[in-house]
Amino acid sequence: MQKNVLEYLDRTARLYPDKMAFDDDKKRITFRELKQEADAIGSSLLKLKKHRQPVAVYLPKGCDCISAFMGIVSSGNFYCPIDASMPVERINVILNVLNPVAVITNKKLLKKTDSFAYSGPYILYEEAKESEILTEELWAVRWEQIDTDPLYVLFTSGSTGVPKGVLICHRSVIDYIDWVTETFDVTQEDTFGNQAPFYFDNSILDIYCALKNGSSVYIIPKVKFAFPVDLLKYIKEKEINFIFWVPSMLCSVANAKALDIHKPQGLKKILFCGEVMPNKHLNIWRKAVPDALYANLYGPTEITDVCTYFIVDREFDDDEPLPIGVPCKNTRVLVLNEQNELTEPGEAGELCVAGTGLSLGYYNNPEKTEMAFVGNPLNKGYKERIYRTGDLVKYNEKKELIYLSRKDFQIKHMGYRIELGEIETALAGLEGIETCACIYDDERSRIVACYTGKEIEKNNISEYLKRRIPGYMIPEEYFHYQELPYNANGKIDRIVLKKNLDSKSIK
Repeated sequence: MQKNVLEYLDRTARLYPDKMAFDDDKKRITFRELKQEADAIGSSLLKLKKHRQPVAVYLPKGCDCISAFMGIVSSGNFYCPIDASMPVERINVILNVLNPVAVITNKKLLKKTDSFAYSGPYILYEEAKESEILTEELWAVRWEQIDTDPLYVLFTSGSTGVPKGVLICHRSVIDYIDWVTETFDVTQEDTFGNQAPFYFDNSILDIYCALKNGSSVYIIPKVKFAFPVDLLKYIKEKEINFIFWVPSMLCSVANAKALDIHKPQGLKKILFCGEVMPNKHLNIWRKAVPDALYANLYGPTEITDVCTYFIVDREFDDDEPLPIGVPCKNTRVLVLNEQNELTEPGEAGELCVAGTGLSLGYYNNPEKTEMAFVGNPLNKGYKERIYRTGDLVKYNEKKELIYLSRKDFQIKHMGYRIELGEIETALAGLEGIETCACIYDDERSRIVACYTGKEIEKNNISEYLKRRIPGYMIPEEYFHYQELPYNANGKIDRIVLKKNLDSKSIK
């Protein structure tokens, strides 16, 4: 029985030693080189004499991060990515919560750490990767590890402004990657085009599918996503055939009409997760690349990235919602109403999840952990742990789950309960609108729609929506943007939109 993700790397380094594992456009590393660097870094960390403790990785996104992650794991500890582009204020909040036993960085970034509120040891990547490999000591550490030991902690945004560190163990990632490999037939022939930052859980699929299966990963430079035609050329040049991106990146390519200029026919598997994928944009992709497999994956960081999925198997109108599908293997989902009872077909309820993928909780935050990870109210016989996602869903007539909105996106307006996501789905189908988001203006008690694309008369939008949603759901205001704000994970930043309601920058 596998108990440690390093067993993936042991195998691939043995079977495909000279095959490219990761490439970040500045450095390329083979599986053999990756294992060697990981073992050296792990050996250097042994001097800390710490186990099952966090080690932060403060490096630019790239191959060096992967080596550092695996090195930390080989030392018997768990890693926390801190991207070099993060603001110092956020880094200090994370370091305060995490209190790592060490921070791995490089010579170039070391000077920036002077502003960090952290007084522990800094380990230079350049020196650590040249350390003597202590094979026997590393194996002794490995022997002591179990599959429920922590593997990584990723910090997500907290509702109070304090980031929450989601702690995931080896067993959860192994279970998830085994499912991905089986469901999407991942092999050493696959080449991934990584988009997600390493502090965002979507990256787990790219990293660990490569380690398990001997696949290759191109860590696509961020600048490529600003130029959709160049991005598609890059995909063709690198012979990338598998992508797992946030929908906003796929929408950006569709909106720029880049697929009219360059069709990436080499793409065979196109997966997306992290926010709602509008069918209007998906249909553009499906027409341009008709032979690819498309899959809508859903899940929060707290359940190791994904808990439900939908392989697109039929046609959808532009204004239809795309299902989030059915539970992944070895995952149970419950849709509970406000009375903690299972919902009836078509009734909205909160999606709750049970299974091996559940996080160990929020690091150093037992109060938040107890609030989100609770006992299954339907199980009176023993404590079955579930995670309350805060997402509202319902079942359609095909028994597929349909995402409605966040619970905190559900509003009470004119006496009605309204899911803002339902308005967004309808609005996204209007010709000329590229991206959109709806927010609630609490001060004025009004629904506001923000959108990009062609500027459209307010009455024309309202008339279109009246044929699709009830009158009480029609927004009172429509704000046209040249570009909607996005957060670091590539999702529409609704907090910024709400703050901008009174700003002169709104057009």
